[in-house]
Amino acid sequence: MNKNIEELRKKINDIDTELIKLLAERRKVSKEVVIAKKESGKPIRDQQREMELLNKIISIGKEYNLDSHFLTKIFYEIIDDSVRLQQKYLQNYKPENDAGILRIAIQGIEGSYSYLASTQFFAHNEEELIFLYKDTFDEVVEAVEKGEADFAVLPIENTTSGGINEVYDLLLHTTLSIVGEEKFQVKHCLIGTQDATISKLTKIFTHYQGASQCSKFLASLPNCEISFYSDTAMSAKKIVEENNPQYGAIASEEAANLFNVKILKRNIANQSENFTRFLVCARKPKEVDLRIPAKTSLVMATSHTPGSLAKAISVFHKYNVNMTKLESRPILGNPWEEMFYLDFEGNTADPEIRQLLDELGKYTRFLKILGTYPSKDIVKTKIDSFADASREPEIEKEEKPVEKELPKKQKVKKSYKLASRDYKPEDTIIKIGDIEIGGDNFIVIAGPCSVESHDQIFACANEAKEHGAHILRGGCFKPRTSPYSFQGLGFEGLNELEAAGKTFGLPVITEVLSPDQVEAVARQADILQIGARNMQNFSLLKAVGRCHRPVMLKRGMMSSLDELLNAAEYILSQGNRQVILCERGIRTFETATRNTLDLSAIPILKELTHLPIIVDPSHAIGQRDKVVPLAKAAKVVGAHGIMVEFHPEPEKALSDPDQALRFDQFEEMMRDLRKL
Repeated sequence: MNKNIEELRKKINDIDTELIKLLAERRKVSKEVVIAKKESGKPIRDQQREMELLNKIISIGKEYNLDSHFLTKIFYEIIDDSVRLQQKYLQNYKPENDAGILRIAIQGIEGSYSYLASTQFFAHNEEELIFLYKDTFDEVVEAVEKGEADFAVLPIENTTSGGINEVYDLLLHTTLSIVGEEKFQVKHCLIGTQDATISKLTKIFTHYQGASQCSKFLASLPNCEISFYSDTAMSAKKIVEENNPQYGAIASEEAANLFNVKILKRNIANQSENFTRFLVCARKPKEVDLRIPAKTSLVMATSHTPGSLAKAISVFHKYNVNMTKLESRPILGNPWEEMFYLDFEGNTADPEIRQLLDELGKYTRFLKILGTYPSKDIVKTKIDSFADASREPEIEKEEKPVEKELPKKQKVKKSYKLASRDYKPEDTIIKIGDIEIGGDNFIVIAGPCSVESHDQIFACANEAKEHGAHILRGGCFKPRTSPYSFQGLGFEGLNELEAAGKTFGLPVITEVLSPDQVEAVARQADILQIGARNMQNFSLLKAVGRCHRPVMLKRGMMSSLDELLNAAEYILSQGNRQVILCERGIRTFETATRNTLDLSAIPILKELTHLPIIVDPSHAIGQRDKVVPLAKAAKVVGAHGIMVEFHPEPEKALSDPDQALRFDQFEEMMRDLRKL
C-alpha cells in the first residue's frame, strides 16, 4: 500500500516537473513574441485573441472534466505573467553601467517588505541584484541621487494605513523620477522565539506602519508594550538578538524564516487584503512605450482663488483621463496651504496628455511631474459566454495596428512657452498671505540693501509697516563686486529678517546665491530673489524652480528682454509657476547714472508675458534723490510694483549707501504714490 502511494507521489512529481518545463518554454516563446512585436510595432496585447484562447481552453477542459473556474484562474495567471514579461522587456530596467549588476537602495534589511517588493519587481531582470540597506528614506533617495545605487524602492501607501507622509515630502524635493510601481500583498505575522507563546508576550517590536495596519489585533493584547522599530525585518532581528520569550515582533513570514523564529499567529492585519504600493525611482526618467498602459504622477499647488482646485481637476474630465489618486499634504512653512499629489492614467509621451498638462499648468502655481511609468494593474480579458468555442483563435494579422491620428502641432512662436501670453492670456496673480502681486495691483517692497543688525532691520520693518509697504526686503547673502566689501550676515541675518517680518506682519524677500542655499532659505523667506548677476545661472534657476516659494528674477545688467523671459522659463519649466520679473536698469554707454532704467520694458513685457513686473529704481539710478521720480514713473507706466532701498542712517550703510533713501524720503514717496 505504502509502495503504491510512493509511486503515485513520484508520478505527480514527474507531472509537476513537466508542467514547470512547459511553463518555462511558454515564457521563452512569449519573449520571442515581444521581440517580434518590438520590430513590427504591433500592440502588446490582443484581447480579442485572448478571449478566443480562453474560450477554446474552457472547451477543451470540459472534455477532460475540468471546470472553467479552475482553468481560467490558471490561465489568467499565465497570461498576466506573459504580458508583464513583454512589458518589462520593452521598458528595459537596466543599470546605467554595463556591469551586469542592479544596485537597489531600500529602507530596511533583507526580509523587509521593501526587499520583498524589490525582488518581485525585478524578477524578470537577468542582472544580479545588489541591495544597499539604509536606515531612512532620505538615505535611500540620497544613495540614488549620488549614483551609489541605480534605483530606489520606496513605499508610498497602504490599503489599511494610507499614505506614507515622509515619502510624499521626499518626492516633492528630490530630483529623482518615478519609473515603476509594485503592489505587494503584505501578510503580517506575529513572531517570537522558539519558547515564546502569545500569552507570555510583554513587548512587541514593530514599525509604526505595521502597528497601524494591525491595530485591532494589538488592541486584543492590552498588556503588551508596543516598541517602534525602523523596519519590520529589523524587529525580527531584534527578538533574535534579545532571545527573550516575552518579546515578539510583527514581520513577514519570509523574515521569520530568514531569522529562524517561530510564527505565533498569521494574518493579523486589520484587513485580509492588505497591500502596500511601492514606487521605483531613478536618476533619469524612462520613456514608456505607448503600447504599454501607463500612469503619471504629479504634485501641484493651485492658485489662491475660489474654485481653483475644481478648475484644475476639470481638465482631466475635459480630456477624458481617469484620475486614480488625489491626496493632499500641507506645505511646510505655509500654514493651511496644501500640495496635491495626483496619479492619472496616461503617458506624457502622448501628445494629448502633453496638451492636458499644458492646460493644467494654467490653474497651478506649482506643478511638478514626478514620473511616467507602466501601470502595475493589468486588465483581465473577459470571457464571452456566447462565443463559438470550436473556433480556432485567429493568428495575428500582419497589417500594422491602426494608429490614433495625432493632433496637428501648433507652431511655436517663442522659445519661452510657459512665460508667454500665447500660453496664458490672463495675468498671473501671485498671492502671499493677503498680498496680491500682478493684475491691477501695485505693491511696494522696501527695506535696507543688507541686514546689518537687529536694531537696523527692526527699525526698517517698523518704517515699512507704518507707511504702507507690503513686503520687507533685506539682503543676507550679498554678491559684491569687490571681495573686500560687506558680504552680508548670512543665516544670522536671515533669522533677524524673518523675526522682523513676523513681528510687523510683513512677508520678507531675500536673495539666494547658489543652489545649495535654496532649500534652507526657502524655509524662512517668503520670496526668493535671483540677482542680476545670477539671471543666467541655470543651475540656480532650476533649483528655485523646484521649490514652492515665489521667485523674483532680476534682469541681467546687459540682458535683452528675450533673455530675461527665457531665464524665467527655466524656473517655470521646473514646476514653480510663481515668477515675478524685475527691471533694475541695464548698462548703456551713459555714465551719468549707475545704470539706465529701461521703463519702456514694462509695456513691452506686459504684452509678451502674463508674469508680474516689478521695477527697482534704487539699483537703476544709484542716487537717492532721483529714486522717487523713477518710482512714480514706474507706477505710471504700468508696473505691478516697485522695490526700493532705505536705511535709518544711509551714510553708514554697509551696502550701496548712495542709493538708500532716508526715512523722510521714503515717507514722501509713499504719499506721492498714493496720489497717482
